[in-house]
Amino acid sequence: MVCAGPPAWVSAPGLGAVLQAGIKSSRPALPKHHWRILNALMACRTPALGGHRYLCQKCGRTHFVPHSCRNRHCPLCQGAAARDWLAKQEAALLPVPYFHLVFTLPHVLNPLIQQNQQALYTLLFRTVAQTLLEFGHNRFGVQLGITAVLHTWSQTLLDHYHLHCIVTGGGLTADGSKWVSTPPHYLFAVRALSEVIRAKFCAGLRQLYAERRLGFHGKLAALSQPEAYQRLVHQAAHQKWVVYAKRPFAGPGQVLAYLSRYTHRVALSPRRLLALDPQAQKVTFAWKDYADGSKRKTMCLEVREFVRRFCLHLLPERFVKIRHFGFLSNRQRKLRVAQARASLGNIQLACPSAVSSEPPRVCPHCGSCFLLLVEIVAPLLTRVPRPLDSS
Repeated sequence: MVCAGPPAWVSAPGLGAVLQAGIKSSRPALPKHHWRILNALMACRTPALGGHRYLCQKCGRTHFVPHSCRNRHCPLCQGAAARDWLAKQEAALLPVPYFHLVFTLPHVLNPLIQQNQQALYTLLFRTVAQTLLEFGHNRFGVQLGITAVLHTWSQTLLDHYHLHCIVTGGGLTADGSKWVSTPPHYLFAVRALSEVIRAKFCAGLRQLYAERRLGFHGKLAALSQPEAYQRLVHQAAHQKWVVYAKRPFAGPGQVLAYLSRYTHRVALSPRRLLALDPQAQKVTFAWKDYADGSKRKTMCLEVREFVRRFCLHLLPERFVKIRHFGFLSNRQRKLRVAQARASLGNIQLACPSAVSSEPPRVCPHCGSCFLLLVEIVAPLLTRVPRPLDSS
């Protein structure tokens, strides 16, 4: 339902408050690790997790700073995680063009993916990386560098599975002695990429089924029969698979700026939450309609439906959503980046760091930075939800 906007009398809520309202109205049946995530998000920056009490040495007043949950699904906690991650990535940047490609799975596979997230997310990473590395080897005779980030959502919080890839405009030869550059404004034909990825992913679907590594529950129980499963794969294989090539980045500085926005993004940022009406059990949030000229609109959902959509994007436990391939893979990154720099002549990057330091803590009453820690407040919870891996 699209509405004109939130009622003027309803204040913008936090994600924790919306989740609390949704769970209070109808306790959904969720996996155990989903409950751990939701409990962490609802407790984030509340007295439930404890905190620190500070005394301002200028105005003499005290204030309480609650602890954060540090969960990778929490929109409030990802800023610090992004800064730490970007500091490590900055060291691997090279003075070369970078390309941005987006690979999207057809929506006919959405129900299957929802029940087999671990297997099919992994298949998507593997398929895209293999295809890009093969194209780089066959066309330029080099190993490219790839950073891939999984996103699972649309602007309206529905399932929309796609992989953002940052690809170096060139790569290293097998012995690491030479850097070969790609054309500055063109990498690969998106149609060719689409056809190869479609074939590889569908072959992977058939292999997973043959190895009995997929589950079929509830409405998907019929897919346990080979004929029904093959019809689904056949249907997916005869759809257009969307590969989108965005304009190349203008330099390494733009790459860092992009990564700072996208790597640690979650399904819904706090600024998009506009209103919560507890009586009507409605939540209003902003979204961008790309099919209508990227116009900003608002959407009203029942709180239960909002929680259901949000939970679609909770990742499997310990699943890594940011991965590196080619000469940026973790096992060979340090050596191969050094070889690339040597081949490129050790050119220094002329771009400002995208990593900003943590802002200093200030007194909320007078704005002074002269604070004294006077008390560490224990959490109210007997068992604090543990944070999950942020990568």
